[in-house]
Amino acid sequence: MWQKYLDDLKSHADPVRAAEKARYHKVEREYLGIGNPVLGDLAKAWRQDLTVEDRVSLARALWNTDIHEARVTAAKLLTQARIRPDEAVWQLIESWVPDFNAWAIADHACMAGQRRLIADPDRLDKVEEWTRSDHMWTRRAALVITLPWTKQNNPKPDELAARDRILSWAKGYVHDREWFIQKAVAWWLRELSKHDRGRVVAFLESHGEQMKPFARREAGKYL
Repeated sequence: MWQKYLDDLKSHADPVRAAEKARYHKVEREYLGIGNPVLGDLAKAWRQDLTVEDRVSLARALWNTDIHEARVTAAKLLTQARIRPDEAVWQLIESWVPDFNAWAIADHACMAGQRRLIADPDRLDKVEEWTRSDHMWTRRAALVITLPWTKQNNPKPDELAARDRILSWAKGYVHDREWFIQKAVAWWLRELSKHDRGRVVAFLESHGEQMKPFARREAGKYL
């Protein structure tokens, strides 16, 4: 049933760009060489004709191909603020996290997951479990998927509590020497500094010395 969507995706393949993408991402998998705007247009068109249940099934099928562009499109199919019901969507995104092994696919999946967390912040309890994972990409995802909590200008008390909770996860990461973890901490702090300078200053004063120099600089970029 879903083969026609994969065939549609492959009809846009560009072998030259595919080779460039493979060199750039440095992860062994099939690349089609299709740009993100095209993938976004395809996902938008497909969404209009599919129920939520069918979108979940298609996203699962595309993800399981392990083709770079298919996984990105799977995430784009589920990146939407209002999805009802959305539990199956959240469960599918959750199931993808252990498969993360490259930043681009992980970030697209996390963007889909961000909407589901905003819809149900109680899901942060599950995300907190990721911070204790042995899988580096899972630990990183805990910060990427919670980036919406850096962006509120006038957060409510529960949003401030969530912000402080996530900052406590970041505090636990500062001793992690993995480049991608340090980058994720810096990213979270940098974005938060645009809306909550005081918390970022306090974090860096207490924990900045434990961070790698590049991460400390990036975290304070807008201070």
